Amino acid sequence: MTTDRQTRSVAGTVYADGRPRIINIKGIRMDAEFGPSMLYVTNRDKPGFVGRFATLLAGAGINIATFHLGREQAGGDAIALVEIDGTMPPDVLAEVQRIPNVQQVKTLRF
Repeated sequence: MTTDRQTRSVAGTVYADGRPRIINIKGIRMDAEFGPSMLYVTNRDKPGFVGRFATLLAGAGINIATFHLGREQAGGDAIALVEIDGTMPPDVLAEVQRIPNVQQVKTLRF
């Protein structure tokens, strides 16, 4: 998709099990199933993100159901698609945004 501001791409597939999956976002390979409540996080690929992110969610009582990662290269742009149980409170979303190297975080509902 191309707009006045940017170009974005997302690719998906359906495997033999019949369940759709996202296999590429903005040129970053991954293999993620859809869940009813998910987070889309873009960040710089630096040590500590996964630990801080998981600790923050656990402290807020939010369970991670699935966690899918992809990166363009070591130290470059990375994407996490994370299925969570329940919904993401806005205050916790704001805390995730403040984790070092996080560029953006958005909630997704399917």
